[in-house]
Amino acid sequence: MAKLTGAETVVFSKPVSITATASTVGTKEGDGPLGKLFDRVLTDNMAGEETWEAAESAIVKDDLSILFEKSGVRPDFIIGGDLQNQCCGTNYGVKDIKIPTFGIFDACASFGEALALAAIMIDSGAAENVAAEVSSHFCSAERQFRFPLELGNQRPQTSTYTVTGAGAAMVSSADRPPYITAFTAGKITDYGVNDANNMGAAMAPAAAECISSHLRDTVRDAAYYDLIVTGDLGYVGKELLLQLLKKEGIDIADNHIDCGIEIFDKASQDTHSGGSGCACSAAVFAAMLYKRLRNGELKRILFVPTGALMSPTSIQEGKNILGTAYAVAVENEVIKWNI
Repeated sequence: MAKLTGAETVVFSKPVSITATASTVGTKEGDGPLGKLFDRVLTDNMAGEETWEAAESAIVKDDLSILFEKSGVRPDFIIGGDLQNQCCGTNYGVKDIKIPTFGIFDACASFGEALALAAIMIDSGAAENVAAEVSSHFCSAERQFRFPLELGNQRPQTSTYTVTGAGAAMVSSADRPPYITAFTAGKITDYGVNDANNMGAAMAPAAAECISSHLRDTVRDAAYYDLIVTGDLGYVGKELLLQLLKKEGIDIADNHIDCGIEIFDKASQDTHSGGSGCACSAAVFAAMLYKRLRNGELKRILFVPTGALMSPTSIQEGKNILGTAYAVAVENEVIKWNI
């Protein structure tokens, strides 16, 4: 059964499996380094719809369909989120599926939250299968949080490129690897960043706090994990994260990667600091990390989706951008905790 250990970490001693994943991405993501790994690459980022927001919902619906087919099950619940107001990307995407749905919002960290909550539901016996799903769309995010695309604003080098796509995972009571063995729920951090074009700086402190807390609570060294994977800090946030952790005596330089760096080729795709958006970490996990766990190339990872918490109103009022992160341990063995 799950139990709280330390200040912020929940550990699982019974199997909580991830039995399948699904990933759908846009054209730019398909042209990136991971393009051949995604389940579906769109040929049209409008997905046959009339608006960007409707396109995102269509992507959600299609990606969940892929997940259900690959897993062979129809889940008891869906836990989903996106960047649109009131989680409309998710809600309109699942409305015809007719499965009870929990809508969540933790910005680009939403996939970590979805996995954590799904694992609790499986461990408690409340469900046998739960679909964790998130999405984002470059155009809908830019319209909501920054500038209308029609203005043609020049993006600063600190900015990240919101990933168009969706990623999903089936969390299940089936006893087969890989397993969610623990998660650490991060605290909300505020380092005074108020530039919506520099979200990596806002999220890096939250990632550092969450990783540090996880290692302390689980009595693990950073080297225990084959990879520590952050969500979408990009190049700017990655550098800040390494510096912040080194101040605490934690060195992850040799086993850290960031999904926002992995999904695009900075030199050829003009994505500046890298990728971001809910779908960034979810699609990379579904397309690359999960497969590497399944084939034994990786045995254990600490997956840390990161989020920049803001709204159109908070940005207009000049409020700081808050940071958040969830650290989810995914391993190929069930752990018998002695802590």
